[in-house]
Amino acid sequence: MKKTTIDLNEATIKNYVESLRPEDVEIRAKLDFGYTYDRKVVVLYEIRPVWNNPKEIQNIEFAKIKFYKSRQEWSLYWMRASGKWELYEPFPKSTHLDNIIDIIKEDKHGCFYG
Repeated sequence: MKKTTIDLNEATIKNYVESLRPEDVEIRAKLDFGYTYDRKVVVLYEIRPVWNNPKEIQNIEFAKIKFYKSRQEWSLYWMRASGKWELYEPFPKSTHLDNIIDIIKEDKHGCFYG
């Protein structure tokens, strides 16, 4: 029997992204959400057609969460208009991924959802 390991951090991210996704499948062709995860870095992004070429799909990154093993903490970054990641202030770090997700949901400074 094959043993399956559940990654609770990925499950947390997956549940959050699923909560963002539109219920209507037709809308998902125009706006959807996705993520990448490699146990150290999570990148959240919007999936949408390019405005002047609807057949071309683009991923627009809006949040990055990095795990620093030496400190046992997650740090949150947001994408600046310049295309560079910047540490989110004033609460950029936490030992719990759920706290980071709550900060993104709140989006107090309009960095993630405008």
